[in-house]
Amino acid sequence: MKTIRVSAAIIINEDKILIAQRGYGDYKGYWEFPGGKREAGETGEAAAIREIKEELNLDIKIDDFLITIDYDYPTFHLTMDCYLASADVTEMHINEHQAISWISSKDLDAARWLPADILVVEELKKRI
Repeated sequence: MKTIRVSAAIIINEDKILIAQRGYGDYKGYWEFPGGKREAGETGEAAAIREIKEELNLDIKIDDFLITIDYDYPTFHLTMDCYLASADVTEMHINEHQAISWISSKDLDAARWLPADILVVEELKKRI
């Protein structure tokens, strides 16, 4: 089975968490933490910073490592390194997702999450 390595950023600003809604594929409409594939030789932190810049035109600061998730989707294995991050959010531009939302930690369970991101949510609830 093919393995895909990605980095995701859990961006927290003023007690709200940024989530993004997929606009394509089998999981269109599901929510996830933004991020994307790591390039060869790239660190997890660098990939998260680059992907958020590409997807949201947002500069982030990695604050801490949260968790690495390993999850088997039907057609590939996902390894996802997740980082807590912060940003001075003045303006964002959605380049990849169909929607974004800022939610409070108490509303995390209300979103329809991608399967791998459910595991991230469970870890995040222990930390915030």
